Amino acid sequence: MKKIGILGSTGSIGTQTLEIVRQNRDLKVLALAAGSNVRKMEEQIREFAPEAAVMWEEASARELRIRTADTNTRILCGMEGLLEIAVMEGIEILVTAVVGMIGIRPTIAAIEAGKTIALANKETLVTAGHLIMPLAAEKGVSILPVDSEHSAIFQSMHGENRQRVSKILLTASGGPFRGKKKEELSDMTVEDALNHPNWSMGKKVTVDSASLVNKGLEVIEARWLFDMEPENIQVVVHPQSIIHSMVEYADGGIMAQLGSPDMKLPIQYALFYPDRRPLEGKRVDFFELARLTFEKPDTDTFQGLSMAYEAIGKGGSMPTVYNAANEKAVALFLEKKIRFPEIYELIRGAMEHHKIVPSPSLSEILEAERFAHEYIDARRR
Repeated sequence: MKKIGILGSTGSIGTQTLEIVRQNRDLKVLALAAGSNVRKMEEQIREFAPEAAVMWEEASARELRIRTADTNTRILCGMEGLLEIAVMEGIEILVTAVVGMIGIRPTIAAIEAGKTIALANKETLVTAGHLIMPLAAEKGVSILPVDSEHSAIFQSMHGENRQRVSKILLTASGGPFRGKKKEELSDMTVEDALNHPNWSMGKKVTVDSASLVNKGLEVIEARWLFDMEPENIQVVVHPQSIIHSMVEYADGGIMAQLGSPDMKLPIQYALFYPDRRPLEGKRVDFFELARLTFEKPDTDTFQGLSMAYEAIGKGGSMPTVYNAANEKAVALFLEKKIRFPEIYELIRGAMEHHKIVPSPSLSEILEAERFAHEYIDARRR
C-alpha cells in the first residue's frame, strides 16, 4: 500500500489524482488540502476517509468541521495545516498541486521530512529552484514532475546519460489564441482565453497558456529540474499536443514521449515510477491523426515567453517577480478588471521596477512576491 497526500485536491490535478486512486486499490490517501471548495472537500473526505484535511481559509475550515463532524478526519487550516500534512507520518509521496507560491514552504518541509515529491506546482521551482534542488539532493529525495512536458522530458531521459543531453525541446500547443496578432488580443475575452483547444486545466493555467507565460514558467522549471542552461531549452509550438516534449542528445538523436493529451498519464507515472500501470483512456491513432506539425513561437505577440527568458537570464529574485506579477495580473483579468494585453504590461512594469536580490532566501522570495503585488496595486490606484 502506497500512502499519499495531495495539496490542491479539489483542483484539476488533484481531482485527476483521485481518479487514479479509485482505479488503483494499493493507493491510500492520508491527507488532502484545498482552498475554499467546502462542498467538494466534504465529498472527498467521505469517499477517501483521509486522516486530515486542510482548508486554506479559516471560514471554510469552520464550515467543513461542522459538515464532517461525523467522520474521523481532522480538519486543519492555513499554512500551519499545510505544513502539518507535509510532514505527516506515513505519507510517502506528496502531490503538490496547489496554484501559486503557497506551495513552496510545504514542499520544503516535505523534502526535509524525506517525502517523495510529485511536483505539479510550477511556482516552487520557478521562484525557489536554487533552494529546492540542492535540498532534495542533500536529503536524497526524488522530485518527480507531473506537468506533462516535464514528465515527457523525464521519461525521455530515463536510462540515458544526462551528461550527453544537448538540448531540451519543450513543446507548446500554442493555446487558445494561437495565430492571433498583437492588435487582436485587446478584443479577447475571459471566455475566449479559457477555451483551450486540447487540454482541460484550471482557469489560471489556461490563461497562462493563452499568454505563453505558462510555457515561460515551464522553461524556468526545466532549467532547475534538469540542470540545463536556458539557451539549451527551446520551445516548439506543436498544435496537436501529441508530442509532449523531446530531448536531443550529443549524437543528434532525439527521444520523445508521445500520447493523448491526458494529465492522468504523467500523474500516474509519478505515483508509480518507475512502473507503468495500465491506464484507461484514448490512445493515439496515427492514421486518424495523419500529421504532426511544428511552428516557432510568436514571441512578439505572446511576450510571456520572451520575458521568462529575460527573467531567468537576470536570475536571483527576478523569476519570482515575473511569476508573482503574472499571478496578480491573471487574477485581475479573470475578474474582468483588465484587458488581456495588460497582463504583459503589468509583468513588464514590475520587472523593470524591481531591484534584483542575487541569491534570495525564502523570506526574500516572499518579499519579492509582495513587491510585485504591491507594485500592481499601486499602479492601478
